[in-house]
Amino acid sequence: MFEQQPNVDSTDLSEQLWGLTNELRQKIDARFELHPDPSVENLQQYSSLDGNMKGSLTAFSGKEIDWLVHSWLRNPEKSNFSTMRLTTWLKSHIQVPHLAFEFGTLPNIFFYIDYIPRTELLSDLASLDRYYEPVNQTFLKLQEDSHLKVFTSKSLYIRLFQSPVSLCYTGLPTFETLELVRTLAHETLDRWLTWVDAAEPVPEDARSALAALDLALRRTSAERDPGNKFVTQILGSELADKLVRSLWGGDRISH
Repeated sequence: MFEQQPNVDSTDLSEQLWGLTNELRQKIDARFELHPDPSVENLQQYSSLDGNMKGSLTAFSGKEIDWLVHSWLRNPEKSNFSTMRLTTWLKSHIQVPHLAFEFGTLPNIFFYIDYIPRTELLSDLASLDRYYEPVNQTFLKLQEDSHLKVFTSKSLYIRLFQSPVSLCYTGLPTFETLELVRTLAHETLDRWLTWVDAAEPVPEDARSALAALDLALRRTSAERDPGNKFVTQILGSELADKLVRSLWGGDRISH
């Protein structure tokens, strides 16, 4: 994803994708009470050592959401590369999957939309049927879409991290692709919100174990992201390490 890309101006496309993450954030903000975590205040605006790459990361938590990350990183000068994410990790009061959105310009559009599993789906068939079967037809339909190309990570861990119905593709930087991504993203979020509202509470005596598993998953997925090597190269190890810790809440102040 981070290999040398053609010098194509994707500024407008990047801004539209960022606008989409803000649309999704507004829906989340309307449903949940969220508070910014002070540990990432100095990451709301940062830049690479040479000033060519700029980024922003904000993180929030609340009564129902353990950790929400909303971030972007792009090259405003060359304008051909950008990546952004909106990831919502629930607290252990319910066992609804976590929610992940990642978009980018390569300069082709990249998108990753997924429900992050919190149980072993090979044996937890109830969760498989409830949370993943509803997306299966969409998954199969996109597999056959000639305008899209499946994005397969070279990382074994990342492929394991993704759910069986993970929507992870690249597509030409067109209005049609952008509208498809917007539709998929809103459908995914709206479905997730209905699950949250209808979820049965996790028994009190099982919540601490679930919270520990969630944290381990969040930390491992942040630390084993293959993009970290690229981020370290352009931002330096100190800032890159802080960004990775911020993805999983390693320096968090609120609880």
